[in-house]
Amino acid sequence: MTASVTTVGGVKRARRASALQKSWFRFTRRRAAVAGLAFILFEIVLTLTAPLLVKAGILYDPYAFVAPSYQPPSREYLFGTDEFGRDMMSRVIFGARVSYAVGIGAVFIGTALGLIIGSMAGLIGDWVDYLIMRVTDVLCAVPTLLLYILLMIALGGGLVNIIVAMSITGWIGMARLVRGHVLSLKQTDFVRAARAMGATSNQIINSHMLRNSMTLVIISAALGVPGAMLGEAGLSFLGLGISPPTPSWGQMIGTYQASIQAWPWLVAAPAIVLAITMLAWILMGDGLRDALDPNIRI
Repeated sequence: MTASVTTVGGVKRARRASALQKSWFRFTRRRAAVAGLAFILFEIVLTLTAPLLVKAGILYDPYAFVAPSYQPPSREYLFGTDEFGRDMMSRVIFGARVSYAVGIGAVFIGTALGLIIGSMAGLIGDWVDYLIMRVTDVLCAVPTLLLYILLMIALGGGLVNIIVAMSITGWIGMARLVRGHVLSLKQTDFVRAARAMGATSNQIINSHMLRNSMTLVIISAALGVPGAMLGEAGLSFLGLGISPPTPSWGQMIGTYQASIQAWPWLVAAPAIVLAITMLAWILMGDGLRDALDPNIRI
């Protein structure tokens, strides 16, 4: 995969594979990572097309009565029905829309904030670095779930407020990671040369720091999505997240936990799907880490 041979004018020339091609080749060699990516893509496509599938009659309406209450899993109702006779499989699929919206939305905003704040702290230094690091130290001293709970009490429930609450704290780890990487990049020759040529801090951040930090950022973001999904599930489990009748994995687990002995499928279906989804993201994140590691050669 290091090079391919092309013929130009009867002369054979070696064409080296690009860095992206090498990374993709390394990623595809990790079967677990490829399986995780395939499952994630399948879930995303399924959740995006779910309303169309309901209109086409392939899926049941997740809010409508379709069968007697507490029907166990069967060929017609794969995940059974709940206390209102609603199809659990449809509700689990629509619940994935909430988890993916929170996971990807919160991580995207937190990553963007972490990139900016971490780059400023590492490059500018002095009192800016001191102030940012002391703020992150204070926030890191508070347990994450407790901070989520306090923010949700202040903001109220709802999808947007969950994303805002997680974004407020989601930048902390990314900022510390980027700051450490920027501090090491500050000592490199190309950054010193850019400063000697009169480049501003913004130019150095945009042209050098962010570009050389993207590998760490992509890997950290991929591994941060399952954490955000679990956080949303925890908040919904406690009744501080998504309110009924909107389906959410954590909300369904919390609602039916008292009925797990009588109707175990009501808890098992969303719990198993949540666990498999988190595992898929972790496997894909591990694969990205191996594929994007510049120290790996193939």
